Amino acid sequence: MLLNFRVANHRSIRDELEWQLQPVYEGDRPPGTAWEAVPVAGIFGSNAAGKSNVIDALRYMAEMVTRSHLLAEDGEGVSRQPFLSDVRETDSSWYVADLLVRGVRYVYGFEVDDEHVVGEWLYAYPEGRKRVVFERNGDDFRVGSSQDRPRELHTVADVTAPNALFLSMAARSKTATDVVHPVYRWFRSDLVFGGPLTNGPTHRALMLRNLARRLDQRGEPTHLRDLLRVADLGIEDFRVETVEEELYSPRSASRGSETEALFDMPRTYRRTRHELLLRHTGRNGPFEVPLNAESAGTQALVEYAFTLEGVARRGGTLVVDELGSSLHPRLSAFLVGLFQDPERNPHGAQLLFTSHDVSLLGRRAGEDILKRDQVWFVTKNEFGESSLYPLSDFRPRQDENRERRYLSGSYGAVPMVDDTFTLAIARRGETGGEGSEAGRPEESTA
Repeated sequence: MLLNFRVANHRSIRDELEWQLQPVYEGDRPPGTAWEAVPVAGIFGSNAAGKSNVIDALRYMAEMVTRSHLLAEDGEGVSRQPFLSDVRETDSSWYVADLLVRGVRYVYGFEVDDEHVVGEWLYAYPEGRKRVVFERNGDDFRVGSSQDRPRELHTVADVTAPNALFLSMAARSKTATDVVHPVYRWFRSDLVFGGPLTNGPTHRALMLRNLARRLDQRGEPTHLRDLLRVADLGIEDFRVETVEEELYSPRSASRGSETEALFDMPRTYRRTRHELLLRHTGRNGPFEVPLNAESAGTQALVEYAFTLEGVARRGGTLVVDELGSSLHPRLSAFLVGLFQDPERNPHGAQLLFTSHDVSLLGRRAGEDILKRDQVWFVTKNEFGESSLYPLSDFRPRQDENRERRYLSGSYGAVPMVDDTFTLAIARRGETGGEGSEAGRPEESTA
């Protein structure tokens, strides 16, 4: 569970930005829960304000943790995307995550510039008391006095490249892995970046077939039928069809003589393909449609169902950029409701997202879709710098119409629409000027 995330000098984020996910209002907690972080948090704001950059910063941190040991080569430096306006190459970027893993709080962070890892640290808080696991400052490395295997940690530090994270290396050490594994595992497995399939058609087709294969091998995801039912798409049922295909692979003509290549027959091989078929209601009876022929919204629903299955089972954190981009507002609200409900979310999984769907600020069946401490806004100033602030800063009443107040600009983070262009077009039509329908001369009938 993510309790807090801080970042500085990443894309449009120049100064420190903090996403604080601990509850503010005890009365807004889901009944019967003692979760130390909100189960849902949404970021709203105008286009190009920097919402996606908050998600991108968290994604970058996760990729550095899981892949920096693969990307690090001598002299290659560190790949990053700092704020570009007035930041020098020597100005560092830093990322800090405050986590709750198996009941223990951890704080992990690192600082990088274009050349190397400037600093890195990991603290644990068993029984609420701070314990230093390790601290790294350039080439200096220190192990906390509470650690049982300081020699093994120092051995890993000695072989860690200047542009790689110690956590990435230690997670692969047989002797040091126990110390860092809970945090590494959270970034690798419990933190999931999901959302609708947005890649090209070829990659999308492969992903959809992979979903069908997973359905065939692992069984039906818990929430798939619920999502399809709420969507009211007329889907009665679904099944996985296994197809055996015979494919041909041409032989290479580089071997042997031209005569041999002329009569060389292509090799054949067999492949098993899985296809998910959705059964619809038709005038003349039911009919089946393959998932790859369904709408983007239906495909997104199926993908969300599989993602939710893994995240909910592990009590992980699902991060979605642009929730609702392929979904009806009612479906987005349903997804949010799954995480708010302790019966359907017994392990305290989280949903963190950005969205333009302001209906999520409203109510459904008389209940707030998002609670007061689950709403955040991003705005960008005249210098292109993004800032993040919570709805709770405005001390909203529990019965406040937050959707209407946001659209009216009471919370900020809304686009300033300039009507100059629209008015100019309207006036052009009214004046009957040159080129308008009113000013066009009648054609001669002579």
